[in-house]
This record gives sequence, structure tokens and C-alpha cells, in this order.
Amino acid sequence: MQTKSTGKKKLSLSRRSVLAMGAGSAAVTLSRAGRLPAAEASESGIVTPPPGKRILVSCKLGMLPKKLDGKTLTVTDRLRLAGEAGFDGVDFDQAGEYTPAQARDAVRTSGVFVHNAINHDHWRQRLTSANQEERDRGRANIEHCIRVSHAAGGSGVLIVVGRGEDGPADVIEARARKEIQTLLPLASALGQMILVENVWNRMMYDHDAPPEQGAERFVKFVDSFNSPWVGMYYDIGNHWKYGQPGEWIRTFGHRCVKLDVKGFSRAKNKFVDITSADDDIPWDDVRKALNDVGFAGWATAEVGGGDLKRLTLVREQMQRAFGL
Repeated sequence: MQTKSTGKKKLSLSRRSVLAMGAGSAAVTLSRAGRLPAAEASESGIVTPPPGKRILVSCKLGMLPKKLDGKTLTVTDRLRLAGEAGFDGVDFDQAGEYTPAQARDAVRTSGVFVHNAINHDHWRQRLTSANQEERDRGRANIEHCIRVSHAAGGSGVLIVVGRGEDGPADVIEARARKEIQTLLPLASALGQMILVENVWNRMMYDHDAPPEQGAERFVKFVDSFNSPWVGMYYDIGNHWKYGQPGEWIRTFGHRCVKLDVKGFSRAKNKFVDITSADDDIPWDDVRKALNDVGFAGWATAEVGGGDLKRLTLVREQMQRAFGL
């Protein structure tokens, strides 16, 4: 689905402005003792990602262990581990477990940038539920994530819209749209994009149909808000089973704000390590498509985590995938 040229230009510029804001002016103060190579700090002590990178690589907080070598790790310790593994930042995907102040303080003391927040309750407390109380709880969860990301210095919140089993497509999309529209004033006030992830939830694609499917239904949903604060957090591995990722990226265009990264084997119909021998994602075309649409932003691993050795391997795999 194409938007009018004036609207498209407005959205594209807003996306770049938001990303710049998340990487700079919305960053948080860092004590000098907490600095790590993964983060840059100005003389004023502001934590920012490394400068000059078109694609920045991060991992999910959930990939960072809570215990390692018999020691319980604080959230600050876990962020530092990501920095030691060479990641440019972290996606705070366990935001429901922390207050905004705790997230802010963890960034300050670790020196590791947090670019986004996610609350895993989106599968249980869904915006598409027929139960208004469940939708209210789901919306409250996203509100919390918006505040956590803002406090940490991030620029967005990943959401799973809901489940296709909750009703007819037009009905459940209308439910979710209403709740997201309610969230937009807070999101815009705090400079946080609401980013829809493509997942295996039987929404906006045909779950039981073969490839090659397109991304047009996702585009239609995002464009229905007519807002620069709604976009896509495109998971490359999730829908390689259903469509060509390069084509999806070109269809999303400016709507593709952030990326989730995992390997997937069509041949074996299972998730695999990024760029491993079984990973048949066409990474060459992914890189070309990202260049075609002028993508600049965050790419986040969503795979099994672990210790420093494992995390370093994942970071190296991501760099191979994107030619970094």
C-alpha cells in the first residue's frame, strides 16, 4: 500500500529524527567509573551508542543471564556483560520486571545504551482480546514500557498486537487500533515509537499458507494510524518462512524502524543460529534491501544467550549477516 508522497516524506523524516533523539538527546548520565568501550560518553558524561554506525547491533536483555558462574547478576552486571561482548546496546525485553528509575540507573552505572523496551506479557494480556479488562492490562503494560524506554534513553517499544484466534481480522485489528491510538499521546510526548513486530500470531499473514507472501497487510495496519509514532520492528527470521525478507523490507520502506535478528532454515523448518550452515536466509538481498530503503538504526539478536563466549559469537554472527 502506498501513501501520498507528502505523508511519506513526513513519516520518513520523523523516523530519522526519533532515532537521532534516542541516540543522543534522550540519553542518560553516566558516572565515569562505569564506562565501557561499547558506549561513548561526552565530557558531560552522557551515554550514547558508538558514533558513525549506520547499523548498530544489540541483544535482548533476556539473553543475558541472571546467574553466571554461581554468581547472581544485577541488571547492571547484565548490561555490562553485553558491553563486554561488543554489543552497541541492549533491548530491554524484560521491562515489566523493572521500574523506569531502575532502568535509568542501570544505564548510568553500566555505561551500556538501552535503545528499546518490551514487556513479555503481550502474549497473555492482548490488545486483541475480547475482554476489555485484558486489553486494559495490555495497554497499561505498554504504557509502562514507554516510560521505561524513555527513562533508559531509548526510542521505542516493541509490541505484539495480539492473536488471530481472538476473532475476525477486521474486529481484532479494530480493537488493537483503538488501544494503540489511546497510547499515542504518551508515546509522542516521551519520544517513543510504538513498533509492531511480525510474529507467528496468525495476524496480517496466512499462517498455514506457503510462501511467497507479501507484507502489504502489515503496511496497511501501520498506515491506518497516519502517525509518525507507529512503525515496524521487523523480525527477519520470523517470516522468512512466509516471504522474501528483501521484498518485505522494500515494501516497509521508512516504516521499517528496527530489526529483530535470528537465523531460520526453510529447508528444515526451524530456527537456527544466525549465518550458521543451516541458516538459508538470503542475507545478501537483506543487505541490499536495507541499502535500498536507507535503513539506519538498531538490529537486535533474539536467539539463545549465555556467557561472554556465547554472546560474543552471536555478535560476530550478526556482523557477518549485515556485512559490518
